[in-house]
Amino acid sequence: MTPAQQPASDGPERTPDGHHVIINGRRWRATDPEIPDEATAVLRRELMSARRQVGGALKAGDPAAERTARDRVQRAKVALGERGTPWWEQTSAQRRDRWADLVDSLGTSQDG
Repeated sequence: MTPAQQPASDGPERTPDGHHVIINGRRWRATDPEIPDEATAVLRRELMSARRQVGGALKAGDPAAERTARDRVQRAKVALGERGTPWWEQTSAQRRDRWADLVDSLGTSQDG
């Protein structure tokens, strides 16, 4: 089954090419489907932690902490393939390097 044919229960609607998801009528770049599930989970945890850090920095009125947190969000989104060079334009090796670098820096080894 191609990503575009996934049932709704498997996640949001996808564009026919599988490169984007449709959420509330808006198109967003999809996560790279080649990332192993364990690595995706590590990256999503990092993304959610960074987003919470952004919120905390905004509440505290701390621009330096906000910048640091937003940089973490950016790194996680790039690693997931949701920002930066589109994953469908990269080789498998480039795609692995993109996510493995952050996963490794977070102290998690991957065999994926």
